Amino acid sequence: QVQLEESGGGSVQAGGSLRLSCSVSADTRSVICLNWFRQAPGKEREGVAGVAIPRGGSYYAASVKGRFAISQDNVKNTVYLQMNSLKPEDTAMYYCAAAVSAPCRWGDVRHSNYWGQGTQVTVSS
Repeated sequence: QVQLEESGGGSVQAGGSLRLSCSVSADTRSVICLNWFRQAPGKEREGVAGVAIPRGGSYYAASVKGRFAISQDNVKNTVYLQMNSLKPEDTAMYYCAAAVSAPCRWGDVRHSNYWGQGTQVTVSS
């Protein structure tokens, strides 16, 4: 199974940056598909970015391309989401989620079997 824990959320002004971290603990050597999701009050949960662990493809939602970057440190067993040029519409609870399967179904909530508890990101104008 896979255990996930997010951190790094906070409050910033528009145009600022944050880096979210997802600590990954797994007892499988299979490829892990990890997605970042976000959900704002009254909105559907949506995919933000994804990456294959320990290596492979990645994806970004159109709304964050050019502003966000996903990466992984396999020594620290951590996946990062660097968020730059933040906008008020980026305000949401951010979750990392994982599935052990191939190929990765990017941004698919139902495909993700394991979830972290979430970390809040608030962007003010």
